[in-house]
Amino acid sequence: MTDLDQPPPAGLLQGKCGIVTGAGRGIGAAIAKELAACGASVVVNDLGESDGGDRPPAPTAATPATADPAAQVVAEIAQAGGSAVAHHGSVASFAAAEAMVQLCVARFGRVDFVVHNAGIVRDVIFHKMTEADFDAVVAVHLKGCFNLCRAAAPLFREQGAGAIVAMTSTSGLSGNVGQANYAAAKLGIVALIKAIALDMRRFGVRANCIAPFAWTRMTATLGGSDPALQARVARLQALDPAQVAPLVACLLSDAAAAVTGQTFAIRGSEVVLFSPFAPCRSVHRPGGWTSQALAETLPGSFAPSFAPLSVTSDVFGYDPIL
Repeated sequence: MTDLDQPPPAGLLQGKCGIVTGAGRGIGAAIAKELAACGASVVVNDLGESDGGDRPPAPTAATPATADPAAQVVAEIAQAGGSAVAHHGSVASFAAAEAMVQLCVARFGRVDFVVHNAGIVRDVIFHKMTEADFDAVVAVHLKGCFNLCRAAAPLFREQGAGAIVAMTSTSGLSGNVGQANYAAAKLGIVALIKAIALDMRRFGVRANCIAPFAWTRMTATLGGSDPALQARVARLQALDPAQVAPLVACLLSDAAAAVTGQTFAIRGSEVVLFSPFAPCRSVHRPGGWTSQALAETLPGSFAPSFAPLSVTSDVFGYDPIL
């Protein structure tokens, strides 16, 4: 029996209550089930439509249609002895985010944590990206993160405690082709979570990010004939969404009380901590700079420290550790 086959430790989140968005399938469903197994009561939020692109795939014998994936996850949690309730609003709506918080309080008495996992993709090369492509992705990922965290913030402040985990992506942290909207939203989440961690620490609130590596309905939209991309897809197919969930449970637990403002990635059995932006080189000129002086100095002086124009597969050039 592997560690993943072992049940999570009883009581890690015992008595805690919270919300997981995008929890009807994939990583979100795995997170909701893990948190419930650790003793938490969970609001399972899922719009019930999205495969990561808001286009439900045709049902097959292997993947039959599920009219209400949130309700299915709730049923599975209940069958395992846990406590959960479904919510079907869009995290892109501030009113829906407030309704999730109100539902959590009404059913479970309080809100101890929120997990922003909901997401969509509209992948297209930048010069073909439409305003609608950009707005839709930012609305769900970045605005959705704000909506959920802001809706919970007054309760966290009143309680003097709260924990936030938001899903970012190496698309924003490292870079990917054809994902300008997704990358911008996901890196924006990192900045937003850092700001929340700074603003809310006086109230005992913690906030962290996770960049998950897993094969889900959203990553299944990756395609194309590029050999490097096909190799990346093959590596992702070996990763189970359930491998992400224990890190979320850990960060929400009291054991991580001192962990805030951090960005992690998880690839199979490997947990990675990302470094923040920091100055890496500087030049100084007494009296200040002219445009001509900068033109003569900047390219050569900074070139040794320029960040490479890399993509995620360059940064993680080795196979996931399963």
